[in-house]
Amino acid sequence: MQIVSKGVLFSGDGNSSSNTFPSIVNLPSGRWLAGWRSAPSKQGMTGQRCLLSYSDDDGKSWSAPYSPFVPPQVDGKRGLFRTVHLTCLGDSKIIAVLSWVDYSEPELPFFNEQTEGLLDTKIFISFSDDDVISWSTPTIVDTSPFNQPTPTTGAILLLPNGELACQFELNKPYYSSDPWQHYPVLIFSKDTGKTWGEFAIPARDITNRIFYWDQRPAVIGNDKMLNVFWTYDTQRKEYLNIHSTESFDNGRTWTKPADIGFAGQPASPIRLPDGRIALIYIDRSDIPTIKMRLSGDDGCSWGKEEFVIYRYNVSQTYGGGQAMNETWNEMYKFSAGLPAGMLLPDGDIMVVFYAGEYADKTDIHWARIGL
Repeated sequence: MQIVSKGVLFSGDGNSSSNTFPSIVNLPSGRWLAGWRSAPSKQGMTGQRCLLSYSDDDGKSWSAPYSPFVPPQVDGKRGLFRTVHLTCLGDSKIIAVLSWVDYSEPELPFFNEQTEGLLDTKIFISFSDDDVISWSTPTIVDTSPFNQPTPTTGAILLLPNGELACQFELNKPYYSSDPWQHYPVLIFSKDTGKTWGEFAIPARDITNRIFYWDQRPAVIGNDKMLNVFWTYDTQRKEYLNIHSTESFDNGRTWTKPADIGFAGQPASPIRLPDGRIALIYIDRSDIPTIKMRLSGDDGCSWGKEEFVIYRYNVSQTYGGGQAMNETWNEMYKFSAGLPAGMLLPDGDIMVVFYAGEYADKTDIHWARIGL
């Protein structure tokens, strides 16, 4: 494995100093399309928006960022789009899934430290069929029966049976004093996003001790899906190794979560042309490092070799013995992470991630990995 090429996709300042939550997709035309959250600061709500940029020359140059998504009001409340993730549905059709956050009281932070609740969060989708020049008006995804905050955890999945799966996780309403019942959810559409209904829960600890955060599901074969989780023990107040689950029925049922043997915050798995599975993740146990490992048995086991994609230049250790509100606030201090990858036609892997000097000054980076 080697880094074939790399660069900075976007570097901003002022109202675009903090750039996070990157997503990347390869269009049939050969165009690479990236999306991310841009804001004046990582923690603040004011000024956040979703930007897109594309490259027609394998990352050598990128278009000026543009923001085609206008956040609508929901129940009379204004909001902002916090994240955008992208999926190619075939031909020239692209679907973007967006997290809408209530901005009717701009002074409120996204996370309520007293209750551990989130501002109201909804899911919207938008389509493009002209090489991402124009986009449809975003429409809301009905996540019933889940009517609490439902932030997305990644892109819409195109399943082998032709259905779509929208991924999100459950959070507490902002002022609720009830215990935080956290788990990931997939909700399915049989009509390309017009309606949603059937749902599945890929992982859940009914004792509410283990949180399976940031699910990253992927289709890795005609009859298999693999989902990986950034896993947190609320009793021991520490991050555990990455856990994974498998599905063989288009995401309806899932195996019991299993420890894969190493820690980190993962991206969605990628199936390579030779049948191996690549897993990209950030390890924050010491110096934050974005790494990749390979599996030769569909994710049942992983090789010990860790290929380093990016290493931050300052030692930072996170996630030990803290209350949940401290753990959440710690995430705002991360200045590198959230890798996302895609397979290119020649078998290389394209990776995007955010990194910078400090949490409120981060850029969107990319790297092309040759195998």
